[in-house]
Amino acid sequence: MLSSVTEVLITAHSMTVEAWVDGWVVSRNTPKPVREPWGLRVDVGRPGHQARHIVHSPTPELLRRLTTAVTTPGTWLKLCAPVEAVAPHLPPAWAVKEQEYMMTTASLSRVPRRAPDGYTPVVTTRAGVTVARLLTATGEVAARGQVALGGTMAVIDQVETAVGHRRRGLGTVVITMLTSAAVAQGAHAGILVATRDGQALYSSLGWTLHTPVTPAYLG
Repeated sequence: MLSSVTEVLITAHSMTVEAWVDGWVVSRNTPKPVREPWGLRVDVGRPGHQARHIVHSPTPELLRRLTTAVTTPGTWLKLCAPVEAVAPHLPPAWAVKEQEYMMTTASLSRVPRRAPDGYTPVVTTRAGVTVARLLTATGEVAARGQVALGGTMAVIDQVETAVGHRRRGLGTVVITMLTSAAVAQGAHAGILVATRDGQALYSSLGWTLHTPVTPAYLG
């Protein structure tokens, strides 16, 4: 049997993952998540991304049940575990992608950092999604990102800096624009899923690793 402390930790972990999913579906304008025996399913319904299954605590048994039941091409898995823990339990048809990193922070920036000279910050909100952009003098989008709330957590999503504008601190400015807007909307903490490169940026801003995430794709 699990100890009470372990049960509390597992519950807190699953709630954090679910908050990320709740914000992600708002950010991506998809249907609400549906509960499955192994976790949550989001019916994205787009070419190459028909659905995604998010498993907060993958075990060999759960992965066997999931991959037996799910056979639709264009399905993604987001497994909250390192690659080496889950890849051996996935059938060959599932392509394991580069590991990602779910990160959290309990300290959201309330004031955006000043944009470098030559860039104009623009923030818009529509249908629960706040988009932050940094524009050049000619109106080109140099950097952007968006945020939606999952409960009281700010779910940061799709932060990108255009080629030719990198290494200038624009990503940091965009993130603080997003967290400032989220705080104004009632957010008390933040969560996101980062690439390996993105992890370094978020770590420098005080975000910490919550769990590795292994993506897998059924083509």
